[in-house]
Amino acid sequence: MSWQNAELDGPNQSNTSAKSNVTDFVQKPIEIYVFVDPLCPECWSLEPYLKKLSVEYGRFFTIRPIISGHLNTLNKDKFDKPRKLKDIWDRTAKRTGMSCDGDIWTDNPVSSPWIASLAIKAAELQGKKAGKLFLRKIQESLFLQKRNISDEDVLFEVAKQANVDLQEFKNDLYSSSAKKAFQCDLKLTKEMEVDYIPTIVFFNQVVEEQGIKISGLYPYDIYVKVLKQMLQQEPEPAERPSLEKFMAFYGIVGNKEISVVYDWTLAQTDKEMKKLQLKQIVKKIPVKYGSFWKYIND
Repeated sequence: MSWQNAELDGPNQSNTSAKSNVTDFVQKPIEIYVFVDPLCPECWSLEPYLKKLSVEYGRFFTIRPIISGHLNTLNKDKFDKPRKLKDIWDRTAKRTGMSCDGDIWTDNPVSSPWIASLAIKAAELQGKKAGKLFLRKIQESLFLQKRNISDEDVLFEVAKQANVDLQEFKNDLYSSSAKKAFQCDLKLTKEMEVDYIPTIVFFNQVVEEQGIKISGLYPYDIYVKVLKQMLQQEPEPAERPSLEKFMAFYGIVGNKEISVVYDWTLAQTDKEMKKLQLKQIVKKIPVKYGSFWKYIND
């Protein structure tokens, strides 16, 4: 797997020598690097598109989250300007439909962001699946619950929610292994010239070709276009699961995520979720913007 800095819509993204039907050679030929910061509201806003991509084309790719630290200009001065950050978080929530409560920066600010990043890598030491789930749960704690995700008690609670071994997580939190893993992510961020988050890089693990980098948020169709270009075929999207199965799999989901995955309006999504609520399959989570739902697992 090689890396060349090919931006979206760059001039050198085609590959005429690649074999067709790459899925014949490996089960999941595409690896997607997702460069994120757990405190970045735009990274949180990417979640609906990643979910839809996984539902429709997940059979072709694996996702590898890369914890990139605080790259955006906004992040660099956030501790000097909590009121400014609060306002930008609230505007991001209104614009994207993914609730993130900016009141945290005036009420309960995150004191040491690097600890949250280190915690994600500590959870990842128990497996990629554990790391991904921990990242999602830490985002929920921050954006929905306004919790200080650098507080150890909060991190231990998140670890329980992500079903990681708590004692092992405590041992790994400040370990050299977790620190080294975080440093590797930061090094990879620099090597791939990622200077804004979120950034997604698509790689084909079978065909030796350059990766395609997408910086920032784009419409869903762009991600599908790039994926198909990397596969060099036109696969059909998989059938979407029932809404109940979708909720059971993800646990906590926002109206925006559901509406993107199922191609519904927010009003239609709310109507469908209220049906599940009446059946006591889900319960509504109070958030500042939009709606989030939790699957009731009896």
